[in-house]
Amino acid sequence: MDYIDSFAHILPKNYYQAVLKYDSSIPDKYPFINIPTLTNLGERLKYWPASNIKQVISFANINAEDFTEPVQAAHLAHEGNIELADIVASHSNYFESGVGMLALNNIEKSREELEWIAKNKYLVGAQIFTRHLGKSIANEEFEPIFEVAHKLGLPLWLHPVFDLRKPDNNLVFSWEYELSQAMLQLVQAQLFKKYPNIKIIVHHAGAMVPFFAGRIDHILPPELAADFKKFYVDTAILGNPPALNLALDYFGIDHVLFGTDAPFAVKPAGATDLIITAINKLNLDKAALEQLYSKNYKNLLSK
Repeated sequence: MDYIDSFAHILPKNYYQAVLKYDSSIPDKYPFINIPTLTNLGERLKYWPASNIKQVISFANINAEDFTEPVQAAHLAHEGNIELADIVASHSNYFESGVGMLALNNIEKSREELEWIAKNKYLVGAQIFTRHLGKSIANEEFEPIFEVAHKLGLPLWLHPVFDLRKPDNNLVFSWEYELSQAMLQLVQAQLFKKYPNIKIIVHHAGAMVPFFAGRIDHILPPELAADFKKFYVDTAILGNPPALNLALDYFGIDHVLFGTDAPFAVKPAGATDLIITAINKLNLDKAALEQLYSKNYKNLLSK
């Protein structure tokens, strides 16, 4: 069976060095990025999980907009996207495709970047975050990004960040709240009404949403509650078959994509084996496994 890991990460060498010129303290501020297999491509390939696994790679969340002014941030994002596309092109046995970066302190250039991404054969969409510049991704100033992505048919990968207003944030719970809150805010902003064919892949199996499905259904108006099921989600929750079952039951087999968050969580190169083992405990039939492991990703791009 072939596997496409739809939500893996990388921090390309040249982009990382360029951002370090603006803030040399990044490795101390964000210790979770100090993983050799994230920044060193040779180390990444050395520990590759299996020959039948290919990764869709997006940037670790060291986003250009957080370190410099709008013109330079847009330039850094574009150069990073060129580097990412080159990595995919030159290592196509390992990487299925890349997910581009946007600098959302420069909306006009980000709109242009989406147009450029749509024409690049190695990039398939763009990554957005639960918050940009301290504002919710559902803030109206970011709506042009959804408008262009919808027009182009480009999927958007939704990744969490820390809410800097909350100094006690931690990786165990904070990011799952961030994802869940962003989903709610996007739904309440009528995103799926305005852009009915928008494709958003949410990290970490939709976070808290499947567990709190009853609250969603009883508290929100029915039409808003139904919109939650229009998100796509990955399987990157470090195992936990019962939780994966909840996500499958809530979002449906067509909206769940294999994803691992590699190379994070399990040294040296990620939790791929752990997550595959958990999925294989779900007693899905072969057709459902093929959907989850690769076909849903391919179908998402063909819509």
